[in-house]
Amino acid sequence: MRLEARLEPSRAMMVAAPLLAVAATLAAGGLLFAALGFDPLAALFTFFVSPLGDLTGVSEWLLKATPLALIAIGLALGFRGNVWNIGAEGQLTMGAVAAGGTALALYEASGFWVLPLVLTAGVLGGAAYAALPAVLRTRFHANEILTSLMLNYVAILVLAWLVHGPWRSPEGYNFPETRMFTDAALLPALIEGTRLHVGALFVPVVALVVWAVLSRSFLGFQIKVIGLTPAAGSYAGFSPNRVIWFSLLVGGGLAGLAGAMEVCGPIGQLVPSVSPGYGYTAIIAAFLGRSHPLGIVLAALLLALTYLGGDAAQIALAVPLAVIQVFQGMILFFLLAADVLIRYRVRFSARVQTGGTR
Repeated sequence: MRLEARLEPSRAMMVAAPLLAVAATLAAGGLLFAALGFDPLAALFTFFVSPLGDLTGVSEWLLKATPLALIAIGLALGFRGNVWNIGAEGQLTMGAVAAGGTALALYEASGFWVLPLVLTAGVLGGAAYAALPAVLRTRFHANEILTSLMLNYVAILVLAWLVHGPWRSPEGYNFPETRMFTDAALLPALIEGTRLHVGALFVPVVALVVWAVLSRSFLGFQIKVIGLTPAAGSYAGFSPNRVIWFSLLVGGGLAGLAGAMEVCGPIGQLVPSVSPGYGYTAIIAAFLGRSHPLGIVLAALLLALTYLGGDAAQIALAVPLAVIQVFQGMILFFLLAADVLIRYRVRFSARVQTGGTR
C-alpha cells in the first residue's frame, strides 16, 4: 500500500472535510459510548445537546468559545504563513500574569481607565512572550514548534511561583491565589445573571479585522505567498522574518488577551491554573476552521461544547472527564485523515518475489 499524490485536490472536499470529520467523530463517539454500556443516542444527546438547555448553559458555551476563537484566529495567521506557534497556552498564561499584576498594582485605583489598561497589559504580556520564539527563529534558526511548546511549561511554573509566593493573598487563608480583583478591573457582564462578559464582543471584531488583513491587504498576500512557496516569496522581495514576527506577535497578543479576559472575567483573580487547555484546543479549532476567521468561530463553538459536554457526561454518565480530550482528539484525527485522502489516493500493488529478486 502506498500514497500517490493527486494532481489537483478537490476544493469541494477541502470544504466538506471538517463536516465529515465531525460526522465521523459522532459515529465513533456513539460506538465508544455503546462499548461502555450506554445508549449511544442518549449519551450523545447528553454530551452535545443537554448542556444548551437553558440560558445559563448557552452563556457558558459562549464564554468558553470566546478564548478559543481569539487564540485560534491568532494562530491561523501564523499557520497561513507556515509559522507554527504551539505556545498559545504559555502566551495565554503570561497574558493573565501581566493583566493580573497590573490589576493588583492598581488595587486601590478606580475609574474607567483601569480595565483597558489591564487588558492592554495582557495583550503586551502575551506578545512579549511570543517574541521569545520569534527571536530564536529569526536569529538562531531554532524551530518555533519546539521553543514555543517548551515555553508553555515555563509560563505555568512562573504563574505557580507567583500565586504560591510574592502575590499570594494575605487574606486567602494560605491558599495559592491572589486577591480578588476590584470591580474596576473586572469585565462587565454581557447578560445579567450569567458569567458571560462583554469580552465576547471582541470575537466578531477580531475575526473581521483578521479576515480583512488576510484577504484585502498586501501583508496578507505576503503571508499567503511565503506560506505556500517560500522561495517565490523571497524572490519577490518579501521578508520571511517580517511574517514570522508579525504572526507570532499577533498570535501571542490575542492569546494574552484571552488570558486577561479569563482572570478579569469568570475567575476574577490569579490562581495556579487559568486555562483548561484552551491554547492547545485552539490549534484544533484553527485546523477545523481551515484557518478562516468565520470557520474558526464555528469550530470554536463546537469545541467549546465539548467542554460543557464533558462536564455533563461526567455527572450524568459517570465517565471520566478525559472524555473531553477523547472527543477533541477524534475530531483532529479524522480531520487529518480526511486531509490525507484529499491530497493523496491509496494505491495497492502486489509484490512478486522470485529468487530474492522483485
